Amino acid sequence: MDIDTATLVTTTEQLTGLYASPSERAKLKQIDHLDVHCRAFIAASPFFALSTCGKSGADCSPRGDSSGSVLAVDEHTLLIADRRGNNRLDSLRNILDNPSVGLLFLIPGRNETLRVNGRAQISRDPALLARFEVAGKLPVTVLVVRVDEAFIHCARALVRGGLWETRAQTPAVPSIGTMLAAHTQGKVDAQAYDEQVAAHLKDTLY
Repeated sequence: MDIDTATLVTTTEQLTGLYASPSERAKLKQIDHLDVHCRAFIAASPFFALSTCGKSGADCSPRGDSSGSVLAVDEHTLLIADRRGNNRLDSLRNILDNPSVGLLFLIPGRNETLRVNGRAQISRDPALLARFEVAGKLPVTVLVVRVDEAFIHCARALVRGGLWETRAQTPAVPSIGTMLAAHTQGKVDAQAYDEQVAAHLKDTLY
C-alpha cells in the first residue's frame, strides 16, 4: 500500500491541531502511585497485557492468572509471576534492554480498564518465587514493577468492540493449528496440533 507522504502527521503541533484538547478530568485522572482503588482493580483482574520495547522492537504479551495473582505490595510496587509460556522470552529480553513497561488490566464483564506504566526488573529471589507457588510449582522469575503512573481508562473501546457480548464472538477464523502450519511452512501439522492443544495447555499451565 502506498501512502501519500504529504498527509502524514510528523510533528506534535500537527497532531494537537487535529484533536480537541483533553478534558480537565482526563488530565487530572493520572496519579503517580497505586491508590486503594487501583489496587482493588488489579486484585480483581485475571488478565492484563504487558507492553515492552527493546533493541529488536516492540512486543505486547497477554498475561493471565487467577484474580489476585498480581501483587501490589505497596503504592509503588507490583510483583508479577512469569508463568510458563513458549520460552521465546520476548518481553523479558526487552526489559533487559529497556525497563519501561506498560500494563493494561482487564476485568471480565467490565468495560473500563486500568493502565499502569513503570519500570520492570527481573528477579529470581527465592522468597519472591515462593509467593507464587501453585500446586508445588514455582515460576522461574518474578517481575518487579516500580510504578510511575496509573489511571483508569474509559469504556469506549470495549463498548465499541462489544468485547463481553457473546453474540459478537465469531468462530469463523482458522484454528491455531491451521495458522501455525501456514506460518511454519508446514513444519507444524495442523490437525495433530489442534488435537493435542487442549491437553497440552492443561498439563503446562504452571
